[in-house]
Amino acid sequence: MLTFGGFLLLGGRLGDLYGHRKLFLAGITLFTLASLACGLANSQVMLVYARAIQGLGGAVVSAVSLSLIMNLFTEAGERATAMGVYGFVCAGGGSLGVLLGGLLTNLLSWHWIFLVNLPIGIAVYAMCIALLPAGRGHARGERLDVAGAATVTASLMLAVYAIVNGNEAGWLSARTIGLIVVALALLGAFLAIEARVAHPLMPLKLVTLRNVATANVVGVLWAAAMFAWFFISALYLQRVLAYTPLQVGLAFLPANLIMGFFSLGLSARMVMRFGIRRPLAVGLFLAALGLLLFARAPVDGHFAIDVLPGMALLGIGAGVAFNPLLLAAMSDVDPSDSGLASGIVNTAFMMGGALGLAVLASLAAAQSASGGAQQADTPAALTSGYHVAFWVGAIFAAMAATIGGALLRRGSATAAQAAAQQARDDGTMKESIEQSP
Repeated sequence: MLTFGGFLLLGGRLGDLYGHRKLFLAGITLFTLASLACGLANSQVMLVYARAIQGLGGAVVSAVSLSLIMNLFTEAGERATAMGVYGFVCAGGGSLGVLLGGLLTNLLSWHWIFLVNLPIGIAVYAMCIALLPAGRGHARGERLDVAGAATVTASLMLAVYAIVNGNEAGWLSARTIGLIVVALALLGAFLAIEARVAHPLMPLKLVTLRNVATANVVGVLWAAAMFAWFFISALYLQRVLAYTPLQVGLAFLPANLIMGFFSLGLSARMVMRFGIRRPLAVGLFLAALGLLLFARAPVDGHFAIDVLPGMALLGIGAGVAFNPLLLAAMSDVDPSDSGLASGIVNTAFMMGGALGLAVLASLAAAQSASGGAQQADTPAALTSGYHVAFWVGAIFAAMAATIGGALLRRGSATAAQAAAQQARDDGTMKESIEQSP
């Protein structure tokens, strides 16, 4: 998480400068080789270092994947469909990973959850070579903003470390507060550098674009709510209803299938008909309602009555909202900055999820322990704590829906769309002139 969160912005900007396909291939290669090292690790130190390199490769891949989609699909309908497929893959991958991770660990060993990435990584690399156009970046003598890259990467890594360890170290401990203060100071230094440097890592005008700024705020809140659903509901299923890990994976399967179905079909059609604002707001409100249903799940709950309805609403809501949220985050951005915008929205998701999970887990633990430390692990106490987390997660989702519905506007055409339209107009004008007497 440290390297993944820290290098998202830098990975996206490197893609803009030196070519998204080139960086995507480099990220896939690094992730695959690191997976091999993880699978062959014979010590904890080797595993930790290999995982850090895995996070770096994953950051590069995540940061440029959206920009590849935005630049390959410039027509509005094709782009909405492509984003829907992207959402379906994310949902399907998450569901498949939960199931296969448990199966591989139970049937073989934990090493195989990493070694299984080898054939996948090789296949992805070969398909990218065959199918993706070899587009160039726009560096053309432009230097990488090393000072900006160093300060923002260090800031994000320190912030992630402070958040992930906040529960263990204490949120008001000197270590947690000190790390957050240093992270904020480095962020301030980064902004000062970006305002003065000739070729900034992140042009500050990018974060002033209305849709970009709004979508990233919504992304932070939505990720916090999603992590609350995924993590806290898994704890409820295991620790209260006594589900096995495989049963938990199967319990999430309907939600992921529903999410994938709506991402693939209905979401793109809703975006084309209603724009990005209304589907986003409706989807997030449905997700908030799903979290509220989980907030009433009893100690002796049954899957069909107390779990499946909330899962279904969350699957529908996420499937409808994911596509317009990504389109909003990228809609006003020039192609030359698409990798950076992709890095920003991925950073917002990751930071929102990490912070939301840390806060909600703290609230759940505090509520569970309110009746006394000896009673904190009883099913009733655990359920009480999870209810608080679900309630707060529902508030996050409702806030995201309200902000998105109120502040998002129809995304203006990107520079690529505008250029294509201009080319068509020029061609029409030229043809008219040639045909005129």
